[in-house]
Amino acid sequence: MIKFLFDIDTWQEVYDSMSKNKLRTFITMIGVWWGILLLIGLLGAARGMENSFNKLFGDFATNSVFMWAQSTSKPFKGFQEGKRVQVTLSDAQKIRDNVEGIEFVVPRNQNGSLVVRKFLSGNFTVAGDYPLFDKVQKKKMMNGRFINQNDIDDNKKVAVISDDIYKQLFEKDEQAVGEYIEINSINFTVIGVFEQGNIGMGDQIHIPFTTFQQIYNQGEQIGFMMITGKPEYDILQIEEDAKLLLKNLHRVHPEDKRAFGSFNLGEQFARLTGFLTGMQFLTWFVGIATLIAGVFAIGNILLITVKERTKEIGVRRALGATPFEIKRQIVVEAVFLTLVAGLMGIISGGWILIWLDSAFGQGEDATLINASVSIGIVFLALLILVTLGTLIGLIPAFKATSVKPIEALREE
Repeated sequence: MIKFLFDIDTWQEVYDSMSKNKLRTFITMIGVWWGILLLIGLLGAARGMENSFNKLFGDFATNSVFMWAQSTSKPFKGFQEGKRVQVTLSDAQKIRDNVEGIEFVVPRNQNGSLVVRKFLSGNFTVAGDYPLFDKVQKKKMMNGRFINQNDIDDNKKVAVISDDIYKQLFEKDEQAVGEYIEINSINFTVIGVFEQGNIGMGDQIHIPFTTFQQIYNQGEQIGFMMITGKPEYDILQIEEDAKLLLKNLHRVHPEDKRAFGSFNLGEQFARLTGFLTGMQFLTWFVGIATLIAGVFAIGNILLITVKERTKEIGVRRALGATPFEIKRQIVVEAVFLTLVAGLMGIISGGWILIWLDSAFGQGEDATLINASVSIGIVFLALLILVTLGTLIGLIPAFKATSVKPIEALREE
């Protein structure tokens, strides 16, 4: 078989067969080319969207829910509708201890404050945080460090600022770590500068939670909490269980849907990943269906070609060519046509992905980041082409050998 593939007569016959009707051969190959082009292009676009979503959610532990207190909508146990509910550090601890599947509970407080440095100032959000916050929303530190446990224990007046705040309060290339900024007329030492993520809560300054309690006289009160579930647990169930526990702690009606607000990041992320999975499945379905249609077109053209070459096949059979040799030649023609059309589709798809990346994959607002397909997918596509080409080539091959030599020689 290897010798047959390297035989110049084999490829001369393939060329002669294709060149007898160039337009028909070209049109036949378009179906396979278009199928591979769709497959590569759509899979690459889906990968670009996935990369974009991963960048968008990259800073967060995605199996998380944000939860805060509001006011009641139902009277319950002597309390009137509209009672204001306030969650505390004790509530956060009880949720962590009693709700199954929780990995982290991170209490947070925040407030808008005037921040001053020398002659520069601005109004920014100041957040009181624990070191654990860096685990549920990983900070990309450009300089310095994030808050640690010593800062919490000693109520230190230290601050971690975003790069956007750095640009507003410091000169270009000026060292920020170790410098002082004033928050509510109190000096804080900058201990770190981080890169603002794609999903953020505005320009924030992070200070130790205990320091925030003192400055803003918050006591045990917290503004909201971030709850992160373990990967194997359903974040929707964790959210429901946490709210039910809070309702019991604060004597809120079990069916009151307004007393505690929430935003389930895990649910939103699951929807996006489900969309991407569905898109990839649809891409494979459309691409392979188009490929099959294109390969069937090649099979039909080969059937016509076999019909036109009936007398030639009869002569070859009369001169001693075996049925296997006739079948082998036709299968090689089928595989060659599908491979050439497929390689053209892969190259065209690659150029389209390069264009998509240059048009939509650059900058902070990129919608398709690194739209590409892996080498494994390219080889899989080629394997599918060879398999389909071989199978479809067997149909005209058996047709060619079904005619007896004497009958083929009589064919006009």
